[in-house]
Amino acid sequence: MKDLHERHVYLTDQPLKDAQARFLEEAKITLRTETIPVTEALHRVTAEDVYARVSMPNYHASAMDGIAVLARHTYGASERAPVRLPKDAYVWVNTGDALPKGTDAVIMIEDLHLLDDGSVELIEPVHPWQHIRPIGEDVVTGEMLVPLYHALKSYDLAALLAGGITEVKVFARPRVAILPTGDELIPPSTTVRPGEIIEFNSTMLAAEVRDAGGYAHVFAIVQDDPKALEAAVGEALKAYDIVLVNAGSSAGGKDHTRHVFERFGRVLTHGVATRPGKPVVLAVSDEGKKPLVGIPGYPVSAYLAMRWFVRPLLYRVLGQQPPEAVRVKARLGRRIVSQMGTSDFIRVSLGEVSGRLVANPLSRAAGVTTSLVRADGLITVPPEVLGYEQGETVEVELFHPLEAIKNKIVVTGSHDLTLDVITSLLRQKHPELSIASHHVGSMGGLLAIEKGETHVAGIHLLDPATGVYNIPFIERYVRSRSVILVHLVGRVQGWIVPKNNPRGIHSVHDLLQENLIFINRQRGSGTRILLDSWLKKEGIEASKIYGYTQEAVSHLAVAAQVASGEADVGLGILSAARAFDLDFIPLAEESYALLFDRSFAESWRGLELLNVIRSDAFKQAVHALGGYDTARTGEVVYERG
Repeated sequence: MKDLHERHVYLTDQPLKDAQARFLEEAKITLRTETIPVTEALHRVTAEDVYARVSMPNYHASAMDGIAVLARHTYGASERAPVRLPKDAYVWVNTGDALPKGTDAVIMIEDLHLLDDGSVELIEPVHPWQHIRPIGEDVVTGEMLVPLYHALKSYDLAALLAGGITEVKVFARPRVAILPTGDELIPPSTTVRPGEIIEFNSTMLAAEVRDAGGYAHVFAIVQDDPKALEAAVGEALKAYDIVLVNAGSSAGGKDHTRHVFERFGRVLTHGVATRPGKPVVLAVSDEGKKPLVGIPGYPVSAYLAMRWFVRPLLYRVLGQQPPEAVRVKARLGRRIVSQMGTSDFIRVSLGEVSGRLVANPLSRAAGVTTSLVRADGLITVPPEVLGYEQGETVEVELFHPLEAIKNKIVVTGSHDLTLDVITSLLRQKHPELSIASHHVGSMGGLLAIEKGETHVAGIHLLDPATGVYNIPFIERYVRSRSVILVHLVGRVQGWIVPKNNPRGIHSVHDLLQENLIFINRQRGSGTRILLDSWLKKEGIEASKIYGYTQEAVSHLAVAAQVASGEADVGLGILSAARAFDLDFIPLAEESYALLFDRSFAESWRGLELLNVIRSDAFKQAVHALGGYDTARTGEVVYERG
């Protein structure tokens, strides 16, 4: 018997397809059946062929409002020689009425000419069974309505009821136990102390199970104790068809999943050759070959593990085909570097710019949940490929409908909180539109405009030589595009510091204090360029500032670092400091502007975006954030082409 406290390494590093194939072949689930009311059977899978018990309709029925007649009495009718039927030669009927005896056709009321004596005049003949629904037109007694392994849709339920079926035998949903593990985990809460992490993965995993047709039960959080985990897995195996253990699947001292699984069965795979998602444990129990899955703790890895292993297993067991992935071609907005021998899965945001789809890679970190929220699709880099270059055409598997992606407005460049305000106001007016914002710094935004890879660039670049914002950089770096520069807001840059400014930060010289930690913005951002110009003016070497190379991609990220105590100071804007209840030392006023590709600015989406920017609602919301001047908001300050 192995020591459950043993530290271990990965047993395997299998290619994803091999791991999938072996797991699906080895894992077994014994399905149960249950009989439920048809009215509650939406999306359930039938456990037998279902046959109609009654016909629908079960009588010859009128399909229209009008009169029932014997068709041969109308023969020869024309405009020149109308046929007149006395009132005893027809019967008035409504849609759904039983066909009266002695009649075999229905004439619509709008085709009748009713005379004063009660007779009707016809100018066209009718044929037998015209406008009549015969017995069994919809359903015939004994006819198969739906076959075995059929996932019931809304119209299936209607057909079952029409065929006299009120209850249906279906497969019981496979029962999936989800065991979240970790000493650091706490139930969802609005209060989180240092060292605590809200347990949210199980909600995502349970939703994935339900979406694929299973039943999910989330157990209480299991601490990082191998015996506690062993007890929980043993209990789950008694009542559930699949056991998922979330976290503890890696190779660290607190990762007990593999060793616990070995006590109950056989480990098929520990580690797949993917990024993210490598630390997966796939096993089957000795008794019944029930699937045991160790799901990685990082949320992106957890999502992908469900997508690769658990969902396909549920589909297969229930006799269903997995939804077919929709793939499109897109131009890559930034370079992707990969590693030989590993399949890389890159989340991307998509937008249609200048008539072509552009894919911008999102954060590749396995712990960044929001990268899934913001992703429109997934790029797969095969193990034999080292990556893709910027501008290269790549294949993207879509997460969202293509039409929704085409309605996205792509904003690339410098981050500002007012972009979120614009997004909210735009969605209120046009729910079909959305904004995809990529925080790559002002210079990144300019280059994206030049390459035709974004609709709008957020910029705030001060030219030290002229003291002019933005325009000198546009003329230097954007030469082939017709553009319009719109002033969005005036704002103040300053030091973001803890309450009462304990380190006494007032100038760039104060960044040289001993043991002081600074948090910087990324290269190419307007804030970074502004800081560098101050350092150059004061003759300060950047290398002497501890933390200068530590980069944050937004003003909020800077404020979060200061609020957490990981940094003593950062350079940013007042609204970010206020968001974290921090102090702010103002230093300089600047112009934050949006550079529009002219063709987009003149499109209906561009015009609607400008209408939002120039609205009173936008200005009021911006003033509430603090630290902004909207006197020139919406003003065109430069244009070319």
